[in-house]
Amino acid sequence: MYNIGIETITLDKIHEILLENSSLTLSEEAKERVLACRVYLDKRMEQERAPIYGINTGFGSLCDVKIKGDDLQGLQENLVMSHACGTGDEVPEEIVKLMLLLKIQSLSYGHSGVQIETIERLIAFYNNNILPVIYTQGSLGASGDLAPLAHLTLPLIGLGEVNYKGEKISGKELLSKFSWEKINLKSKEGLALLNGTQFMSAYGVHNLLKAYKLSYLADLIGSLSLEGFDGRIEPFNELIHLVRPHKGQLKTAERVREFLEESTLINQPKVNVQDPYSFRCIPQVHGASKDTLDFVAQTFTTEINSVTDNPNIFIEEDKIISGGNFHGQPLALALDYLAICVAELGNISERRTYQLVSGLRSLPPFLVSNPGLNSGFMIPQYTAASIVSANKQLCTPSSIDSIVSSNGQEDHVSMGANGAVKAKKVMDNVETILAIELMNASQALSFRKYKTSPFLDSFITLFRSEVPLVEEDRVLHNDIKNAEQFLEQIVVETTELF
Repeated sequence: MYNIGIETITLDKIHEILLENSSLTLSEEAKERVLACRVYLDKRMEQERAPIYGINTGFGSLCDVKIKGDDLQGLQENLVMSHACGTGDEVPEEIVKLMLLLKIQSLSYGHSGVQIETIERLIAFYNNNILPVIYTQGSLGASGDLAPLAHLTLPLIGLGEVNYKGEKISGKELLSKFSWEKINLKSKEGLALLNGTQFMSAYGVHNLLKAYKLSYLADLIGSLSLEGFDGRIEPFNELIHLVRPHKGQLKTAERVREFLEESTLINQPKVNVQDPYSFRCIPQVHGASKDTLDFVAQTFTTEINSVTDNPNIFIEEDKIISGGNFHGQPLALALDYLAICVAELGNISERRTYQLVSGLRSLPPFLVSNPGLNSGFMIPQYTAASIVSANKQLCTPSSIDSIVSSNGQEDHVSMGANGAVKAKKVMDNVETILAIELMNASQALSFRKYKTSPFLDSFITLFRSEVPLVEEDRVLHNDIKNAEQFLEQIVVETTELF
């Protein structure tokens, strides 16, 4: 059970919550903040005659249209319905669940004016694995993730659809199944639910957790490739990296040295004086990606512990302030950077694969004993190269774009939502590229006389139970899919992950 609203929520805490499938509860401290904020807002609205954006006015460019008190509930429901304009693919369920977690976290600070019942219902969604159907397209990443968060909110008022226990049911059916009443949204609530960066943030957290795992696997599989290529250990000597002490570079070199402990292969005399950059510069290239991940993680850790709706309510100061905390620019830039740094792990991985199949260093061409009759690993390298090229296209930054919306009121947007969806494609693509490198590296090692380290040897033994050695040509699509699944199933300890 995880108590929302007591402590800063970190990436490793989210990793732990997801691994342990923990339930959520709202802490007493958070309940007090939320209740006090709602009471303040209700009293303020009884006395207020002046327009306050989104509470007793229209939205966007309709911000100057005053709404009567009797219509305030209808205003909020209309907001949710009118903004549910998502299109495209459905958002993966694991990301929807993260959206719920992060929306609950943001509302728990007591600056949003929502009812306690609203947050408790969102917690019930999370704990019962009730996952609203949300779509990938529709957010400009500026006035919050309006369309995705509208779809997240619809089931609260008995509309939209949810995925529950393997089937898709309507919001109305959901209320009936759980004997729930719909949430009657009060002033400000619809806006609090729709304004926010939880679509971008959930994608960002999901992508980051995968990126850290891919970084670990890139080091591991790169070490296997180094062994398969009969490479040298000297470029990983700590002395080199201490005189250029980038944190990620130091960490990568240390990790590779640990992977290669007690390897007889890495310590045998070498014929070649130097290795190609894709092997020799693993610490520098993988390390730069690690440093980028740390920057992106800092950005997202700040974001997921923030209030990102609008306007914000400050009880002690007796103020309701309309600003722009929903604008996704910090996330948009970070998501583009994240995609680029992970794509580079795939870029250098494909180069190692290319070297391994090139018939160099006593390895047979395309890593089969009878090349010619067998094409061996010729074409998986094509596949990896194709995916690397696709990643280059996906890494064109979304954050450099903007488009005017809402009659010019929203005249600069972040496009971070598009960046978030693209970044996920890059993560998935790099996993495939690494799976192909793993196939090649493990095959190359089978031609070596000396043994690799006990750790890497045990890893290959596990891999061989899923993907046998290739002795004659077969349908390698199946091997690639099995290698991907093998990597997906690996659980990396938190201490190794971050």
